[in-house]
Amino acid sequence: MPDHHPIATLPAAKDKLLFTPGPLTTSLSVKQAMLHDYGSRDGAFIEMVRDVRRRLLEVGGVGPDRFAAIPMQGSGTFGLESVFASTVARGAEVLVAVNGAYGRRHVELARTLGITTHAVEFEEDQPVDPGALGRAIAEHPGVTHVVVTHCETTTGLLNPLGAIAGVVGEAGRRLFVDAMSSFGGIPIDMAGTPIDYLVSSANKCVEGVPGFSFVIARLEALRETRGWSRSVTMDLLAQHEGLERDGQFRFTPPTGVIAAFHRALLELEAEGGVGARAARYGANHRELVAGMTGLGFECYLPERLRSHIITTFRYPSWQGFSFERLYADLSGQGYLIYPGKLTRERCFRVGTIGRVFPADVRALLGAIHISAASMR
Repeated sequence: MPDHHPIATLPAAKDKLLFTPGPLTTSLSVKQAMLHDYGSRDGAFIEMVRDVRRRLLEVGGVGPDRFAAIPMQGSGTFGLESVFASTVARGAEVLVAVNGAYGRRHVELARTLGITTHAVEFEEDQPVDPGALGRAIAEHPGVTHVVVTHCETTTGLLNPLGAIAGVVGEAGRRLFVDAMSSFGGIPIDMAGTPIDYLVSSANKCVEGVPGFSFVIARLEALRETRGWSRSVTMDLLAQHEGLERDGQFRFTPPTGVIAAFHRALLELEAEGGVGARAARYGANHRELVAGMTGLGFECYLPERLRSHIITTFRYPSWQGFSFERLYADLSGQGYLIYPGKLTRERCFRVGTIGRVFPADVRALLGAIHISAASMR
């Protein structure tokens, strides 16, 4: 992919480049969108929220006749917990597919809310097996919702969403997808896939800044949840109905963050949509993997399981390697990477999303080369 893509004319500010899964590097124009005060009940802000909701549905490839985009004033985990707290009836059960830290978090969220939760566990280097998931559904007839993480950023593994959705849909259960790190950066066919709730946040592949999450909900599923919410602030149906009634959040919205996100959605469209953004991220990922393997680092996952969101690398076997030293060296040169999150192996992670390009990845690789050479 050419380094001089048209969207590259919207530069990042002169901050450290974030090679992380989010928060991530944003364009200068996204940052500048926050340099204004907005009244949460002002007509211009209400219209901005309305356009954000419309554009989110467009990114998902669906329309307002069957789906609703519901922004929630909290982090991505707040959005996830909102689905558990307000769309699972009392006495119902959920089934969670677990092959990393974020699947384990879903189990924690649901159980903390008092929901009977069953976990189907897979190794961290293995995708969710739709067949095993189907058998688990059959074993637990009280399950109403099945939960899966699309891109498990513990490793960067991409789970087979289409096959999983087919099994869940055939079983007549609601499908709840954590698309935190994939929405906007990996095409998701929501129109053709039986997804009932999809959650992501502002500071991921749409390239906004942290401050709110959003849920894209199938209206048929959402409307049946009246009276189910275990929380006042996390009631998705109430939030949706309030936004539909007068365009306003029920509680104070992060006005500047929403303005930045609106700008980010415009830039996503200008880049050519999700397909074009995925192509750029894919070019970043290929540049990274080629460079890192050339420096002697080994990818944790085989190529067929990797996403272009974040890549996990094993600690090298040569004596003297220190992740803390590598991190400090890279930070000193203007680059931030991510520590590992695996339970069994010592690894670190490098993200390839955000307002970064292959030339930025090559610069990072140069800095890694210098650090590694000094440690050797």
